[in-house]
Amino acid sequence: MEKKLEFTNRAKNQIEKITKSGAKKYFRITVQGGGCSGFKYNFSFDSKLEKNDILFDQTIIDKFSLDIIAGSTVDFKREMIGESFVIDNPKASSSCGCGLSFSV
Repeated sequence: MEKKLEFTNRAKNQIEKITKSGAKKYFRITVQGGGCSGFKYNFSFDSKLEKNDILFDQTIIDKFSLDIIAGSTVDFKREMIGESFVIDNPKASSSCGCGLSFSV
């Protein structure tokens, strides 16, 4: 079964803008243990692929992280308090106010 991850046009445009303007070739999404709800999203940039990475255009995600967020939508939001990437994860049973920490 193929694991899907959707990207809004805002997210795609921001990822393309950042990866084309610097030394980092890829936008990386990882899910790590921790945060106030059990798991947390981490967004970073990378210049190389690892053995367990899966590539979505210019975004890479490792297989473990993809298992947890498959079916999610990645968005980029601009608000008065700043701008950030946001993941709408249908598997998340709860999340904290920061929007980066969740449980499944």
